[in-house]
Amino acid sequence: MKDIRKHKFIILFSSIILGIFISVQFKQNIPDLPSITLKSIQETRNEIDAIIDERNSLEELLVEKERKIEELEKMADEDGDIIEVLKEDLEKNKLISGLKDVQGSGIIITLYDNMAEDAFGEEYDLDVVHDVDILRIINDLRGAGAEAISINDERILSTTEIKCGGPIIRANGKSLGGAPFYIKAIGDQKLLNAAVNAPNTYSYALKHIDRINVDTTIEDDIKIPAYRGRLNFRYAKPLKEGD
Repeated sequence: MKDIRKHKFIILFSSIILGIFISVQFKQNIPDLPSITLKSIQETRNEIDAIIDERNSLEELLVEKERKIEELEKMADEDGDIIEVLKEDLEKNKLISGLKDVQGSGIIITLYDNMAEDAFGEEYDLDVVHDVDILRIINDLRGAGAEAISINDERILSTTEIKCGGPIIRANGKSLGGAPFYIKAIGDQKLLNAAVNAPNTYSYALKHIDRINVDTTIEDDIKIPAYRGRLNFRYAKPLKEGD
């Protein structure tokens, strides 16, 4: 009888110890969860709203950057067109200012002294070609619409000075040597030819009165070189905006 009680007591004691041990282990495995309150719920909601706002801002920024890229691409295409226009304007300005080689139809005028012994006006030195003769012919050619002019292959600009230096002629500060002088002009052939051969023109009087040799030929392919010197403006300056 005593043995049975003893065994029951041992079993009961072991069960109590085992229960305590199991309860301790179970408590240790339960995570420590924070308590949920209205404040914590509101804070979590605010965090979610902030994340949504940030996402919306990033989406708007992305749209803005894509629009900016499209604008830059469009500007790049337009700039390419602008560059081409500027290049065309530059070439046109070079052409007008005489800084490009050109070719086209026009006339060639050959001037050389009257070497005959009975030359009219030999006492007054009127039987030789002077700077004023060349200058007057060039002005007549310009008046007839010449688009490009050269003397002995020296390009004539609006600023070109033509001076007599004894037996030679100088233009653009360069010596063109003595006669004969070859004046090339590109433009309307009929108008240019009339400007030097029609009655009452300077070259007509030079040829028929002073007896200077003036020969004119009409050419379909005349080449005139570009001006190779420097353009220096000592007094003229570009006008600034607002002046």
